Amino acid sequence: MKRFSTVAVAMGAMLMAGAAQVSYAAGFGKGDGDKAKLSDRLASASAVIDEVLSVPDKGIPQGILANAQCVVVVPHYKKGAFVVGAQYGQGVATCRTPRGWSAPVFVQLAGGSFGWQIGGQSTDLILVAMNKNGLEHMLHNKFKIGADAAASAGPVGRNAQAGTDWKMNAEFLTYSRSKGLFAGLDLDGTVLSQNEDDTRTMYGANVPFATVLHGDTPAPAATAPFLRTVAKYFVIAKKNSD
Repeated sequence: MKRFSTVAVAMGAMLMAGAAQVSYAAGFGKGDGDKAKLSDRLASASAVIDEVLSVPDKGIPQGILANAQCVVVVPHYKKGAFVVGAQYGQGVATCRTPRGWSAPVFVQLAGGSFGWQIGGQSTDLILVAMNKNGLEHMLHNKFKIGADAAASAGPVGRNAQAGTDWKMNAEFLTYSRSKGLFAGLDLDGTVLSQNEDDTRTMYGANVPFATVLHGDTPAPAATAPFLRTVAKYFVIAKKNSD
């Protein structure tokens, strides 16, 4: 009887732990609901851009910066321990408009697989939309990279010559930084989707992504440092290319 009770307790504990994991996983994609956390995410995204692009010889080539239509930054993209093989990250995006870079929206990136990311290691991701098709995908609720939107691992370095494939077909160029190494990355199979909860938290209302990314929504004060960082590199590159 004692042995049966012990087994029952152990099984109960396992079921509770499993339920907790499922509950956590189910809520993992929801918004933070906290402007302070969103400000931290914006600061992290700014730091990723600044640290990568302040070293042109190891960053994104000027020609790509000059032609970028949208920029997505996902700091600390992680392989989750709570579900085997799950990978997840939350980030921020902005698009080029005739009046400068748009107010940002919040996004989430999930799925995909790349062999060197193991043991819960995190990496910083940058996605660059290179044409109007990439911009249009940004306005959808969600899309799969490599299936719905063509993507290529981006070239790196001041004098890097990108292959003709991205010039002809790629809607997105994808990059990663892990342990100080910045390189192009194949993100095929990864799903990029809108984080409506976080965007609503920042703007105080259900503002459509299209309205924000087309530049029709004023940028909240908390987003200004991130936008200045984007403009510091991308707008200057645009002027230098003219």
